[in-house]
Parts: sequence; C-alpha cells; structure tokens
Amino acid sequence: MAGKLFSQNAFSFLYKHLIRPENPTSTQWKIINAHASQVKYQKYTSLVHRAEELSNQTLIFHSEASLLKSSSLFPYFMLVAFEAGGLLRALIFFLLYPLVCLFGEELALKIQIFLCFFGIKKESFRLGTAVLPRSFLQDVGDEGFEVVKICGRKVGVSDLPRIMVEGFLKDYLGVDAVLGKELKVVCGYYVGLVEDIKADGNVLDEILGEKRTGSVAIGFCSYKKLLDQHLFARCKEVCLVSEAEKRNWHILPREKYPKRLIFHDGRLALRPTQLATLAMFMWIPLGIFLVLIRVPVGITLPHWMSNPILAFSGSRTTVSRSKSSIPSTNNEKRPNGIFYVCNHRTLLDPLYVQSVLDKPISTVTYSISKFTELIAPIRTIHLTRDREKDGMAMKKLLSYGDVVVCTEGTTCREPYLLRFSPLFAELAYDIVPVAIDVQVSMFYGTTAGGCKCLDYAFHFLNPYPTYCIKFLEKLPDSHTCKFGGVSKFEVANHVQYEIAKALGFQCTSLTRKDKYMILAGNEGIIKDSKRP
Repeated sequence: MAGKLFSQNAFSFLYKHLIRPENPTSTQWKIINAHASQVKYQKYTSLVHRAEELSNQTLIFHSEASLLKSSSLFPYFMLVAFEAGGLLRALIFFLLYPLVCLFGEELALKIQIFLCFFGIKKESFRLGTAVLPRSFLQDVGDEGFEVVKICGRKVGVSDLPRIMVEGFLKDYLGVDAVLGKELKVVCGYYVGLVEDIKADGNVLDEILGEKRTGSVAIGFCSYKKLLDQHLFARCKEVCLVSEAEKRNWHILPREKYPKRLIFHDGRLALRPTQLATLAMFMWIPLGIFLVLIRVPVGITLPHWMSNPILAFSGSRTTVSRSKSSIPSTNNEKRPNGIFYVCNHRTLLDPLYVQSVLDKPISTVTYSISKFTELIAPIRTIHLTRDREKDGMAMKKLLSYGDVVVCTEGTTCREPYLLRFSPLFAELAYDIVPVAIDVQVSMFYGTTAGGCKCLDYAFHFLNPYPTYCIKFLEKLPDSHTCKFGGVSKFEVANHVQYEIAKALGFQCTSLTRKDKYMILAGNEGIIKDSKRP
C-alpha cells in the first residue's frame, strides 16, 4: 500500500514539474485576446527608422526568437553539458537529443534542462558569464540587433534558464533586465527542475520600477512566440519577424559588438551544432591516440627528431624571421643573453620558441600547475609577483643565456593583447619581440577555471593545431632602457604595439587580474605552501 502511494506521489511530482504544460487559463486567454485586438502589429523593419522617437521607450523582446538567427537551442545546452557536466554527460545528451525532439516544445525544453543541469553545483557554475556569451554572439543577427539597440530601456525574455542568458544580455548587449526560467536548487546543487514562477506584468513593473510599463512598452518577437509570452500583452505595439526573414539575416560582425569580447573560457573552440558535435565525438578516439604520440614526442625527443614527427601527425608550425631578430651577444657591453618577448596564447609558447631557435633557452612563468612545470622540457623559473625578487631571478637567468618571457602574464584567445609587464625592459640589453598566434578547430589548450594540467592534451587533441611564430626586428639601442634612456613603460608599450601590428591584433590595458576576475571570480594565483 505504501509502495503504491509513493508511486502516485512520484508521478504527481513529475507531472507537476516536468510533464504538465504551462498553458494559460481560459481567463488569461480572454485577457490576452481582448488586448490583442487593441495592439498595433507591424514588421520589425518599421522600428529601424524611428530611432529618435524610441530612444526613451522600453523594448520587451524575446531573445531567442527576435535576436538569434538560429532557432536551435542545442548548441547552448551542449555547452552546458560538456563544460559543466563533462564528456560523459555531453555524450548522453547528444544521444538522447533525437528522442527529446519527439516531444512537444515545452516538454522537450524541460527535459534538456534536466539532462544538462541535474547535479551541477550552483556556486561553481560560471558558464553564463565565461563561456556562453561567445556562442550567443556568434549567432546574433545583425538586423535583429539593430532593432534591439534602438530603444532606451530593454527587457529580454528568454525560454532558457536565466543563468544561461543573463550574462550575455546584460554584459554584452546592455539589457536592463532579463526574465528567464528559474531553476530549483537543493543543498547547493541544481536538480534540473524549473521553479513555478510566472513572469507576468507585475514582475516587469518590479524590475523596471515603473507602474505603467505597458503604456510605453514595445514588443519584439517572432510569429510563433507571440502568444506564448504573457508580457507582450502589455505592449501597445508589437513588431514581428518570421523564420523566413531570420534565415536571410547576417551574423553580427565583431566590430559592431556593443562590448568587445576579449575574455572567454571553456574547452570547446567549435560551435557545437549537431553535425559539429557528431564530428567531435567521432574524432575524440583518434585524437586521444594522437595525444599519446604528440605529447611524449614533443617532451622527450630532440627537436631534429620531434619536429618532423609532429608535422607528420598534423601539428603545424609556420615561422618567419627578420634579418636582425637573432643579434650577436659577443660584445663585452652586452654580457647577458637575449630577451625574447612574446605575447601569450598557450602554455606551449616558450617550447615552440625554443624548438624554432633550436638552442637551449629558459623561461619564466607566473601560475602553472606543478605537473606542467615538472614535464616541461625547458628550464622554468616561477615568479612570485614580488618585483624585487622576480627582477633578481630574471637577471640571474639572463646571465646563463637567452630567456623567453610572455609578458602578458596570462593567455588571451581573442585578437587582443593584454598590458605588457615592464619588468623585462629594465634587465635586457637585447630585446627581440616575438609575435605568436595559434589556430585550433575543436578544443582550446587554455583554461581559467578548469584543470590546467590538461592544457597540453587539449591543444594536441585538435586535428591540425597550428602555431604561427614571427620573430620581429630587434629593438634598436635607442628604444631600450640600458642604452637609450627610455622608460620601462615606453619600452613595454612599444613592444606590445609592434607585436599587435604584426598580428593584426588590438592593444588593451587589461591585465591578468581582470581576466580571472571575469572568468573565474579570483585573481588567478595558484596557492602553494611549498613555494617561496
């Protein structure tokens, strides 16, 4: 009897939270239909020519239906499954997705949320600000964005969980408020169920602090999403876009981003559409086999042997040198080695520079895992962030020979350069800027919030990881601190500018601390009691 009662209660719970459709009552439908007859409906293109008139208006838009070009939510849930849940959860989600699509739209969405979020720790979930914005920006329609940016105040409505879209809409598009699904949390973990909270007009008034939002609000959505959103019933004017029109949209170009996308995290470099995800899972077994070859070969064998093997396995390296990039250090006035100053793309940067130069060099680093430091086939000095101690350590290292240093202090994936530390400028007689770029197709070999000891493996897990290294002109003596009397900050900024020009990147004043505070919520320092 008790077992039967438990089964009934369990079914009732699942029906209430996962299966039951969220259809409005008949009274609500009457209110919506009555208001619909008074609302002015028109095509979305009519708003573009009314910029001055709408600058003080409030826009309520459906983020997926009116802003994104693609109607598929699969890539965003796959990112959550892979980055937050791991490879096994991502594979399970991928295999079950065709079955999930057989259900109705609302139920299929709830099942996807359950599969991707069940058991994920709330405190450690930072994908909404660190990973997903890049994927969303890659699918924003230029035409839809032009409409959204016109109005002064913007409210985004989403079918996705709020924690997935809020960071993208607020941080990168300047949206004032976001209404999305709220997830249930038990003991600090998501259980994959949606809170039974209605996003009605009262919620909108509370967010915007207005008593009569509906009197000045304009709605922007698609034809298929119009009646599903109660908030649009408060709009005096609704602009619509069809799926056929969205297919003709252009993707928003990078130069039109309201905020530059400089930092993002996660291992997936590809946009995980269904076909791309299928290709990824088919490649991973062969990729792991290649990793087991590439990593030992690169670490243990001499360069004249490892370079051809790596090239044969698909790992590519392109090199360009200037005539004065390899200066002579035989002059008595130049007792120290050469400082090769490069930007930072992955932890492999110093290894590739050493491989190209084909001579022993040393490097300095800030925070890397002890495992990575142990297996590195290059002399590595760990910096303490104490300027005097670090300066003495680097000066001592220079007395032994050439040194390669990544003065940004952390990696950056996008075509931007972070601020260069000026410490190297005080110590070196000869400075050679080295411009580095890395091209990958599936996985990033860097992470801010993940396991850093796997960076090597993920880089070599790509089918054709490509390193592009450019040795630039050695800095003239007149541009150095030792001989030209130039300040260390001017030297650092000049080197940053020359590398950015060679790569076609943009210079920024952002630092390592800025990156880790955005992506990981910390300063990016690995604490180790054994280190001095």
